[in-house]
Amino acid sequence: MSGRGGRVPSGQPTISDVARHAGVAVSTVSYVLSGKRAISELTRSRVLASIRLLGYHPNAGARALASRRANVIALVLPLRSGIQVPVVMQFATAVVTSARRHDHDVLLLTSDEGPEGLHRIAAGALVDGVLVMDVELDDVRVPLLRELGRPSVLIGVPADTRALTCVDLDFHRAGQLCVEHLAGLGHRRIALLGAPAAVYDRGTGFAHRTRAGVLAAAARHGVDAVALPCAENAADVQHRVVGLFARHPDVSGLIVQNEAAVGPVQATLAALGRRVPQDVSVVAVCPDQFAEHANPRLTCVPVPAEEIGRQAVSLVMRKLHDEPVPEVTLLAPQLTVRESTATAPARQPVAVDGPAVCG
Repeated sequence: MSGRGGRVPSGQPTISDVARHAGVAVSTVSYVLSGKRAISELTRSRVLASIRLLGYHPNAGARALASRRANVIALVLPLRSGIQVPVVMQFATAVVTSARRHDHDVLLLTSDEGPEGLHRIAAGALVDGVLVMDVELDDVRVPLLRELGRPSVLIGVPADTRALTCVDLDFHRAGQLCVEHLAGLGHRRIALLGAPAAVYDRGTGFAHRTRAGVLAAAARHGVDAVALPCAENAADVQHRVVGLFARHPDVSGLIVQNEAAVGPVQATLAALGRRVPQDVSVVAVCPDQFAEHANPRLTCVPVPAEEIGRQAVSLVMRKLHDEPVPEVTLLAPQLTVRESTATAPARQPVAVDGPAVCG
């Protein structure tokens, strides 16, 4: 029996069962659930009565039907060489947690498919919006992001931000803060041990911006600086640090932007007989827990993965609701001083005037 007041179905009721029982179209039930179209009070009451009688609970598919949304956002996180998986997973966790607060799930995509992967996602109805990580200065995905029919947010900042929405830590300023701290302590020869070479070779934005900030601040403060890529494994880190001090024995300040290298850097300094901070001060650009667990604890500019992830989700949700959003959101970096930095050694040679260099 169908139509208004029809029999109660067995099993889990569906939105179609509610429509048949109330004697209305499925779309009418959807409008009652979503509130997106005016429905007469009589019809609305009849639909709600059927929902209560049948014990109907809208599932994700029903909500999607009612709202024309999937209640899913995609997080495009290609796992490439040089990526620090524990760190990027902090971003992913923050995105998932924040998305749930907006009643959305997250589809995590780790293949390096470039524009083709984005097009595949946007072509279907799998997701409502897209978050993109590991952003390069000249990212080949950017032109397609401008054309997507779905809202997108980049966690990172390309060189050209027109018609995009981006959020990140201000890494250029982060590099400057590290140099300013060391210069204020009297250090006149410093080195940046940065991301792996593959990260710079891809033109990844955060690494290049930090290096540019370090070199600009060093020149401004009359500090000699060398910037070197730094690999991830302990043996390569040791080789890099030993080579650095062989060529530049008077370096008294290190800036490390490579979470995997923090421990090996400290171990190599100890093996070389260089005490932290008495002989060499160390500053890191990394998530706070890496700095807290180091020995000694590291002065650092924290990378606020949780806040960046939260902001990225908030921005894509605002775009979903057609709210205006800024083109670029840069979080101001903060320096946390701990035991790894101190006044420069008294016998430190005076720096020779000259430009900062990048090795």
